[in-house]
Amino acid sequence: MLQTMRSWAKYIWIFVIAAPFIIGFLLYQTSGLGNAATVTPSTPVAKVDGQEILYTDYTQQVDNQVQQQQQQSGRSLTQDEIRQIQNSVFDQMVTQILLDREYKRRGISVTADEIREYAKYAPPAWIQQSPDLQTDGKFDMAKYQRLLTSSVARESGLLVQLEDYYRTEIPKQKLFEQLTAGVYVSDADLWRAYRDAHDSAEVTFVAWSAAPDSTDYASVTDAEVQQYYDAHHDTFTQPGQARLSVVVIPRLITASDSAAVRDHLLKLRAEIEGGAKFADVAKSESQDSASAVNGGELGMSAKGRFVDEFDKAAWALKPGQLSGPILTPFGYHLLKVNAKKGDSIDVSHILLRIQPSDSNEARIDREADSLANMAANAEEGSKLDSAAAALHLTIYKLTATENQPAMLNGAQVPSVSAWAFGGARAGDVSDLFDGDNGYYMARLDTLTPGGLRDLSAVRDQIRSIIAAQHHLDRMMDPAKAFASAAAATSLEQAAQKLNLHVERTKTSFTRGAFVPGLGGQFTAAIGAAFSLPLHAVSEPIRDETQLTVERVDRRVSADSAEWLKQKDAQKQQRISQLQQARLQMFLQAMHDHAKIDDRRKQIDAAIRRTSN
Repeated sequence: MLQTMRSWAKYIWIFVIAAPFIIGFLLYQTSGLGNAATVTPSTPVAKVDGQEILYTDYTQQVDNQVQQQQQQSGRSLTQDEIRQIQNSVFDQMVTQILLDREYKRRGISVTADEIREYAKYAPPAWIQQSPDLQTDGKFDMAKYQRLLTSSVARESGLLVQLEDYYRTEIPKQKLFEQLTAGVYVSDADLWRAYRDAHDSAEVTFVAWSAAPDSTDYASVTDAEVQQYYDAHHDTFTQPGQARLSVVVIPRLITASDSAAVRDHLLKLRAEIEGGAKFADVAKSESQDSASAVNGGELGMSAKGRFVDEFDKAAWALKPGQLSGPILTPFGYHLLKVNAKKGDSIDVSHILLRIQPSDSNEARIDREADSLANMAANAEEGSKLDSAAAALHLTIYKLTATENQPAMLNGAQVPSVSAWAFGGARAGDVSDLFDGDNGYYMARLDTLTPGGLRDLSAVRDQIRSIIAAQHHLDRMMDPAKAFASAAAATSLEQAAQKLNLHVERTKTSFTRGAFVPGLGGQFTAAIGAAFSLPLHAVSEPIRDETQLTVERVDRRVSADSAEWLKQKDAQKQQRISQLQQARLQMFLQAMHDHAKIDDRRKQIDAAIRRTSN
């Protein structure tokens, strides 16, 4: 069955992606949620301060985004990728509701004249990237403005798209300008930031690490644990965790498989040299579906756009010349350069992915079919065990984090994480998932919802943190005694007398550097290296993880003349950073103060139960 489906895959991939949303919605319409009444098209997937986000609107936007990414990548998306799109769409819809409310509060609106002006002189990025509006590899404003006045713009729906885009974007821009109007950066701030990046120092030091012993643990009280827990809820709030058992049927690539693909590409090259048109061969043979429909044309591109192997081979060719087989992580490519101009190149390619031979693929598919028949979508978890035993497959144990792909031996396991957090129950077995490197099936063993962890689950962790601080408290007096002795003699002599280890930084470092031995990055010990007198021995410097007594051996100050040369560019960059930071803080505050009732998990669970 899988072998038959594979032969049809390139014709049905859009339907495969769209179908889950269509089927899911139909199931949702009749499923109900828990004890709720029958769900209708007006049922909300969420409420934001009482304002509803309808399930139909949400799924339509998700479906549109999935199909766009599907068309761009030329392949089916994994459930993990779809889940990322779902979360992104949901966040965008929530944010838009909050923004619309803020626009109304501030009296922000948009006029037809503003839309026309923006459309004419400030085209969006997706317009500027259109190949039809490029001249010599750069966006051509004159071409764009001619397009706006043409019948094509009206008949294709471009004008409607632009109007919708600017009705959303112009209010955002006005709000952004209001929020960031007061952003200012002084020369003193700029010089301080420049010095942070360019002042350097070298130090010699002795450190006492926070290594608690039984005495320190015994001194930790329950009141301290509770106080720490109450003050660090963010630290102990975590996403959901799923324990999974996973069976893998790997899609192994052999040397002969790679050689067969290379030989096939050489045959295609010979056909083109014999008179066949490159574009025709690309349309029928290339497995890069996004460019194959355009005869393999990738358009005018800047140097460095492609992976190194591809880029180097393309720039080594003369216009009209064919390459030999070029191996990249995507497979074997046959390149043809159409034109070069400055730092831009117009290149076409034919891609053949390296896949198992037909006989090897058929064997893998038969084994995957057997696994699916024995255990797919089972509610009895033991079926996965018996199927794995019958097929002599290993069951791997792994932990998946909500909204992140599951990982096994450093490689992604597609779709199982999204499945586990998409309404599955402990003991459920997943469908058979097809990935680039093989087939996967999972059983959900345990599911821990995300949120604030209970104090009982983190009590030992907190006790270790507090015990470490108690240990530093006890080490403070010995460290002070050492600092006094080092100031009277030398840091090396005092350390030798007490059998303490002296360390030196291997290279010069700046204020923002990660410095091994000084506690990491932006620590008090690093900061002290730029404030202590040169060659003086410090008092004990306390950070979260250690006490440090140090001596500054060398310090080099930033060059003020070099700073002045780049000050204007630095100022613009810094202002932009502060503006973006202020905007992000505002958006985060809006979300934090809003009451958001997200019902997607309940809906997913209801759909899954109904479909089973």
